[in-house]
Amino acid sequence: MPKPRSQQISLLDTPYYHICSRTVRKAFLCGVDKDTGVSFEHRRTWIEKRIFQLSKVFSIDICAHAVMNNHLHLVLHVDVEKVKMWSIGEVLERWHQLFKGTLLTQKYSNQQNNQVLDKFQLAMVESTADIYKKRLMDISWFMRSLNEPIARQANKEDNCTGHFWEGRFKSQALLDEGALLSCMAYVDLNPVRAGIAATPEQSDFTSIQLRIKAAIKGEQPTSLLSFMGNDKTQKTAGIFFSLQDYLTLVDETGRILRDDKSGAINGKTANILARIHISDESWFKLSTDFECIFTGAAGTAEHLCEFSEHVGLQRTHGLANAQACLNSA
Repeated sequence: MPKPRSQQISLLDTPYYHICSRTVRKAFLCGVDKDTGVSFEHRRTWIEKRIFQLSKVFSIDICAHAVMNNHLHLVLHVDVEKVKMWSIGEVLERWHQLFKGTLLTQKYSNQQNNQVLDKFQLAMVESTADIYKKRLMDISWFMRSLNEPIARQANKEDNCTGHFWEGRFKSQALLDEGALLSCMAYVDLNPVRAGIAATPEQSDFTSIQLRIKAAIKGEQPTSLLSFMGNDKTQKTAGIFFSLQDYLTLVDETGRILRDDKSGAINGKTANILARIHISDESWFKLSTDFECIFTGAAGTAEHLCEFSEHVGLQRTHGLANAQACLNSA
């Protein structure tokens, strides 16, 4: 039986989450349907564009993404601190980019047109803005705002009605650096494992391709959460890991997967893994079977126990795999 969202998401423990959303009825999200020969490749653009549009509105950053034929992977970062700095006007401005809001919130946003609110109306607007503020850092609202418009577009194009996505998206809490990086690599290497792309840099509509293209210019893509290096004293939001190290890990792992060999991580890359306490063997398992190894939250045994306590779970799931894969180096 699926767990309620309250037992899958705990911002007290981590701001990082792996999301997977799948289609139903053999629907093609993207790609080419081998039975009919119809191409749905253009839908990848719909989805990627919508993801980045929502990221600018919500206080949610994109760490990794991969748009596959019948499912979508995201690694998200919820920026709680950013929300705290938003004024009522900014909250409403963001919300109105996606939804109509109420008559009062619309009136408040148009006060420059001499539509003055009394104190009772202002109190109502403030209360409504607090609700919107919570929704703008809510992963469920983010996925609703992503999936519903895509479903409507796809159903219109397919000339049909009914569900396009499965009823629930899958959510995994990523409780520490090892879980985050291995999950990001798993997402970034999805097209390579599926045989859609030969190498990470050829993986269209993925975060790794965007990062590689930007890195060639000595930059990082503005649409994705940046790597901040290993200096954790910085107060700015970002992934506290070296971009170069991450690209090395993904590229080398992707080439081994592509060649269909057991392969071996070289000494330099092994040192990178040792810093995040993951052995070579565990890295290969995590980067190919992350969703099978961890069906719920992912992290070290200690972090899993803390997470289970905070969300009210009576049992801690995944302890054996956590000890084998994320406490292994």
